Amino acid sequence: MPAHQSKSHEGSRSEYKDKDKPTQIRISNFIAAKAVADAIRTSLGPRGMDKMIQASNGDVTITNDGATILKEMQVLHPAAKMLVDLSKAQDIEAGDGTTSVVVLAGSMLDACSKLLEKGIHPTTISESFQGAAGKAVEILEGMVTPLELSDRDSLLKSASTSLNSKVVSQYSNILSPIAVDTVLNVIDPTTADNVDLKDIRIIKKLGGTVDDTELINGLVFTQKASSGGPTKIEKAKIALIQFCISPPKTDMENQVIVSDYSQMDRVLKEERNYILNIVKQVKKAGCNLLLIQKSILRDAVSDLALHFLAKMKIMVVKDIEREEVEFVSKTLNCRPIASLDHFTAENLGSAELAEEISTGIEKVVKITGIANQGKTISVLLRGSNKLVLEEADRSLHDALCVIRCLVKKRALIAGGGAPETELALRLMEYANTLSGMEQYCYRAFAGALEIIPFTLAENAGLNPIATVTELRNKHAQGERTAGINVRKGAITNILEENVVQPLLVSTSAISLAAETVRSILKIDDIVNCQK
Repeated sequence: MPAHQSKSHEGSRSEYKDKDKPTQIRISNFIAAKAVADAIRTSLGPRGMDKMIQASNGDVTITNDGATILKEMQVLHPAAKMLVDLSKAQDIEAGDGTTSVVVLAGSMLDACSKLLEKGIHPTTISESFQGAAGKAVEILEGMVTPLELSDRDSLLKSASTSLNSKVVSQYSNILSPIAVDTVLNVIDPTTADNVDLKDIRIIKKLGGTVDDTELINGLVFTQKASSGGPTKIEKAKIALIQFCISPPKTDMENQVIVSDYSQMDRVLKEERNYILNIVKQVKKAGCNLLLIQKSILRDAVSDLALHFLAKMKIMVVKDIEREEVEFVSKTLNCRPIASLDHFTAENLGSAELAEEISTGIEKVVKITGIANQGKTISVLLRGSNKLVLEEADRSLHDALCVIRCLVKKRALIAGGGAPETELALRLMEYANTLSGMEQYCYRAFAGALEIIPFTLAENAGLNPIATVTELRNKHAQGERTAGINVRKGAITNILEENVVQPLLVSTSAISLAAETVRSILKIDDIVNCQK
């Protein structure tokens, strides 16, 4: 056989030729998944655009939070749904970077399609991407700045970086300290390795602006105090009760027929005595603030009971939701009281002050100076309209999650596209030490990471190709913290601009994106099952 024929014959054997149907399925999956990534790509970064989402019931949401946009979108294709789940997984793991993780996955899928065109087998690509993601995490861990939780300035910088890309970014100087102080209040900085966000309660109230948001070391109830009774109590003795202060009801199937007025008087007198007896026992225990859990069967407290309680100068907050009880109980450091028999002084909580305050058009009850308070805290979030209030809530949640990431893994890295550019450069260098198909795959993975600085530049109105080229050159010269400064429209040392993010956000985004891309890549058929 002639030499040139022999070579071409070997080349055709090493090249992977996929069958027609699996190829079509992969192309379909890639297109659907990339469509989701492209839909939210414009939302990335501090100059990213916002999306207005209109629900079927007419509710409107304005946000640029990736997880929220994807959660609200109607996605039908199964591969596209995988990217929605990816964003949700990043939100659970790190709380921030929900847009970045989907943009990264879209770019990796683009790289996969080009590798498949070269005739590389999907399994080879999948295994190489797994190795490249592991290597990327290893490189990232080698370029971190260690952090102590006592370093409040670094925590503030991280929270501010998270908030800079939000709709309410102009309020980052208010929300950042609140996020940091909130987390530090509910943990022991020396021993904590996680933060339970259930210990932080955010109460949203219309009226005022985000500037009026305040951190309250105590409790806030959206319900106002019952009318007729006191609205301010000093040296409060607080009881959280789970029983009803109203006359006992007869069974649903039974009826009581009262035939004359004397019987009616007797029924009313018994009811009055029954309620009065409960109220006297409440007063006898020394309670002057009563928190009543909402009853699902009937009113937890009757008008007559409220009248007696008001006469005895006992402040009442009723209709406390069932899911709030655990938080209230933990904050007051007292058990909920389930029956009158347990209504004793030792089961009461105490606080310096409980008062009803006005928040614009509505009123709330605020309890401060709680004795032996549990490790919990409340935030009263304010906003001029519902859309701003909802977005401020989502943004504050992201900032809290960023601080939680730093509690989990106490390490910071630069932001502004710096880590992705450094990773791309280092992975390219590592790829040169490999051989065969693996080298191609590692190079493709490294190139896919550059989508983050490219998109940041594009969304900031800069020339993306020129910006990324300059950024690459800076990193090649050893400037590991060079990043895109969107305010100045230039490449600067991003650490000097205080643009920092937790290591966990980046490592989680790369690992989860690579895992999802590998899952989509290995699908070669879609089978519909009919029951």
